[in-house]
Amino acid sequence: MSNNISNNGTENGSDNIISLNGMYKDYFLDYASYVILERAVPGINDGLKPVQRRILHSMKEMDDGRFHKVANIIGQTMQYHPHGDAAIGAALVNMGQKDLLIDCQGNWGDVRTGDSAAASRYIEARLTKFALEVAFNKQTTDWQLSYDGRKNEPIALPMKFPLLLAHGAEGIAVGLSTKILPHNFIELLKASIKILQDKRVKIYPDFLTGGQIDVSDYNGGKRGGKVKVRAKIIKIDKSTLAVKELPYGVTTSNLIDSIIKANDKGKIKVKKVSDNTAKEVEVLIELPSGESPDVAIDALYAFTNCEISISPNACVIIDDKPHFLTVEEILRTSTEQTKELLKLELLIKQAELEEKWHMASLEKIFIENRIYREIEECESFEEVIETIDRELRKYVRTPGDEKLPKDQRLLLKRDITQEDIIKLTEIKIKRISKYNSFKADEQIAKLEEELKQVRFDLEHLTDFAIAYFERLLDKFGKGKERRTSITTFEQIARAEVVANNAKLYVNRKEGFIGTGLKKDDFVTDCSDIDDIIVFRADGKFVVTRIAEKVFVGKNILHVDVWKKGDDRTTYNMIYVDAKSGRSMAKRFHVTAITRDREYDLTKGAKGSKALYFTANPNGEAETVNIQLTQGCSARNKIFDFDFGELAIKGRASQGNIVTKYPIRKITQLEVGKSTLGALKVWMDEVSGKLNTEERGKYLGEYDTGDHLITIYKNGSYEIVDMDMNRRFEIKDLLYIGKFDEKVVVSAVYYEGSKKWTMVKRFNIETSSINQNFPFIPEHRSSRLLFVSTKSNVNIEYTEKNGGGAKKQQTINLDEFIDVKGWKALGNKLSDQKITGVKEIMAETKTEKENTNEKDVLRAGDSIEFDLDDNQGKLF
Repeated sequence: MSNNISNNGTENGSDNIISLNGMYKDYFLDYASYVILERAVPGINDGLKPVQRRILHSMKEMDDGRFHKVANIIGQTMQYHPHGDAAIGAALVNMGQKDLLIDCQGNWGDVRTGDSAAASRYIEARLTKFALEVAFNKQTTDWQLSYDGRKNEPIALPMKFPLLLAHGAEGIAVGLSTKILPHNFIELLKASIKILQDKRVKIYPDFLTGGQIDVSDYNGGKRGGKVKVRAKIIKIDKSTLAVKELPYGVTTSNLIDSIIKANDKGKIKVKKVSDNTAKEVEVLIELPSGESPDVAIDALYAFTNCEISISPNACVIIDDKPHFLTVEEILRTSTEQTKELLKLELLIKQAELEEKWHMASLEKIFIENRIYREIEECESFEEVIETIDRELRKYVRTPGDEKLPKDQRLLLKRDITQEDIIKLTEIKIKRISKYNSFKADEQIAKLEEELKQVRFDLEHLTDFAIAYFERLLDKFGKGKERRTSITTFEQIARAEVVANNAKLYVNRKEGFIGTGLKKDDFVTDCSDIDDIIVFRADGKFVVTRIAEKVFVGKNILHVDVWKKGDDRTTYNMIYVDAKSGRSMAKRFHVTAITRDREYDLTKGAKGSKALYFTANPNGEAETVNIQLTQGCSARNKIFDFDFGELAIKGRASQGNIVTKYPIRKITQLEVGKSTLGALKVWMDEVSGKLNTEERGKYLGEYDTGDHLITIYKNGSYEIVDMDMNRRFEIKDLLYIGKFDEKVVVSAVYYEGSKKWTMVKRFNIETSSINQNFPFIPEHRSSRLLFVSTKSNVNIEYTEKNGGGAKKQQTINLDEFIDVKGWKALGNKLSDQKITGVKEIMAETKTEKENTNEKDVLRAGDSIEFDLDDNQGKLF
């Protein structure tokens, strides 16, 4: 055969040339065209795919106002659709779930949970009143033969509503796809009215499942646009979240799967997820103890299907060709088509009314003038026709007749035809005998009034179309309000909300970092999506994605988690330029980088190296002592250098000259203050984590060297470093605020060994940081009853005597005892059991106006600690 077929796939020596390439091309194009036009992409005229159009046409043919078995509808549709019953059934269920054109009865599944519909023999359907009003009219429908030539089917339904935008559409063809998101019923009708009023319109998606949508990049639903859709998540309490509305296309099942998957990967921390969806969606998410619900919500949006991105692609069929349009263009086309269909219906109605008026007028003349008597002598039917025609023309004139002077004959709207005369001959004697001229005049007058209205509507077609849309709105708009709220989403930094699920280690000498180097130096807790910044002794740095083991270069000076856009962490550096021998100092931020690219912080000369390097999380500027080599010619070989005198510049800046002589040693003298200003800090009341995102209680502004003071329920205190990675156990914490060494702590406690109630006042005299100091005796029965950092505090307490009688007492703590050492026992308040210790000092009006105690924690706040329930309360 290879001897008979040419290289281009043709047979030699034959007049019939068969090209294999051509065959493949033709077959492919035929198949692709068929899938695009007949299966995947909806037509713009009615917004339906062929299978949907055939289903609705079949249901209209079956319509008698009652429900029909879906199996019967599928069978009826198969007369028109050349595919199997499964495709028809799936399309029918899909339309039924949109709750617009089809009334459903039985178990039709649930788009929220992903449950499928029952078998077609168990469920029933019928057309809605809305569908019957907007989708069908045989007189305005163009028809074609079905695939087997036995039936007529509509080329397109005369749809007088933007169904394509209300339903939405999705389909994948050969080399082509479409995705049109559903829009709100009411908004579409109002937008159509605005189009008819020559106003600009903007429409945005709306979903039956509710949720929230960000349409900033919608781009009219055209290719290249996208929308972000979120679930609606509410806080039930500090440890429980509830998903109440779902993103479009997301079911409760795959939402829960995505949450469990993110939890398994360590992206979020979840204790339990349960689906309680019934009439309303409810997916409950239980959080572990101490997990912040605010952070958890952000993490759910960042790592699960609680937020998804959808890329629309509005493609429709126009004149048997696919076109890419915006949703506004589709709506305008639909609105203009509705207007034309309404015009066509009016013209048809006008013709019908004119025909009724014509026949009613002829009938009136025929009977009132007794023309029927003139045919008694006629011997043939042809003579009857001629006689009636002759006699009628004595009383009427047609549009072609010339009007004679004083011609009172009735002007008809068209000429008299033989069919008209035949209809007159078919009038029964009974009807002639009971003919009522007055009623006939009323009927003709009514027809003329209706004709007048139709002509008026045709002359004011735009107003008629507006009234039509308003009527649809009033009749069917109830209950179809927008469900998806339009908003703008703040960008969630995934690295900020991801749970720490890994530990970072470093081998400084060999130049490796990663989560798998557990035998090397521990750096910090991190997540598996963090970026890591590494500074080396050769004056270069690199940012890379964390992994189990990554080589970043030998002689590592500093390694840490890097946050994009971090404009507070300031790096202070002194390096020696190998070319000039000068030592340069610089301060810089690293806010944006290209991952895995090396950046040179020196002038670039080979052999340059870093002599001194620090990373300062709050922009601190330290002072260092610099010692030059003994052999240099400098007069002053030891001097101090203050980084605070340097401006913070870009990482590519060369820096300022420190010295042109060789440096032997650099020693840090003091850390120094922040040059960026104090840092405003909040504490999350659930997770106990410090943050700068204004989440939780405001703790104040903190500069370098500032510390926190914490007082715990067990009667101890701790001076704590201002570490933004620190997490406090809320259940143990009574007070947290900015440490001031002048503040006096007043405490009332129960001394367990002596069974006395004691009062003490003391200053924080210890200087150790991050060390716990108990200020009440460590006895198993000792309990802290009350503590305050305010001055001049009055308390009220209840004292019980041996007989059980209660007596209320009031004292001023400042007057009761002087300030003593933190280890002192204090003065005895009572040797009886007391309860209900509380502050009674009234707050002044000025304080009430200037202070919102619900939102602010600060030094000077006091705590009530009830003896009976052992629970602390902040005032």
